[in-house]
Amino acid sequence: MAEEHAPEQQQQQPPPPIQTQKMTHEKGTPSTSDPRRALCSCISVFLLLAGVTALTLWLVYRPYKPQFRVVGAAIYQLNTTSTTSSQMQQPPLVTTTMQFTIVTRNPNRRVSIYYDRLTAFLMYRNQAITPQVSLPPLYHARKSTVALSPVLGGGQEVPVSVEVLNGLAVDEGYGVLGLRVVLLGRLRWKAGAIKTAHYGVYVKCDVLVGFKKGVMGQVPLLTANACKVDI
Repeated sequence: MAEEHAPEQQQQQPPPPIQTQKMTHEKGTPSTSDPRRALCSCISVFLLLAGVTALTLWLVYRPYKPQFRVVGAAIYQLNTTSTTSSQMQQPPLVTTTMQFTIVTRNPNRRVSIYYDRLTAFLMYRNQAITPQVSLPPLYHARKSTVALSPVLGGGQEVPVSVEVLNGLAVDEGYGVLGLRVVLLGRLRWKAGAIKTAHYGVYVKCDVLVGFKKGVMGQVPLLTANACKVDI
């Protein structure tokens, strides 16, 4: 009797596990570019270019201060009125008429100057002895020189201190008069088609002139240094 043998059961191995790919995304990293970041980059580049352009223009067109100097003087009137016993409450008065020739130069090669407002007056010992007189608007071209000849005082009485009254009498006796011509105004710089905002200008010109009582007209300039210009 044939011996029946049961077929050997083949050991079936379990199928390999399905490997699942783990999708990892960095937290906070967008899959597409952020438009806000691109906009910030564009703005930063624009500001950098604008700053470089402004610096280049400033280095090329940076303006230098105008230069002023007094080159001539004339005295037509200089009278003082002292206080009497009946006028003790009133200050002394000075009446003067003087004319000064002032030369101003624009040293800039690329920048012109517009004086939209300019006034002049005269000081003695840090006190005004003439009222302010308005000068016409002035255009100062590049690398140009302009002469001004304002008449100051015009015979108007100006109240002063006793110190000014006594000082004028002493200086008249010595024949030397120390004065300060002052110019006040507002100017603008112009480079090409671009005009700047208004800037205040303050010019102080200290001069010594020869003066003798009874002598009127042109007087000699004993010293006339370059004026001090503040902007």
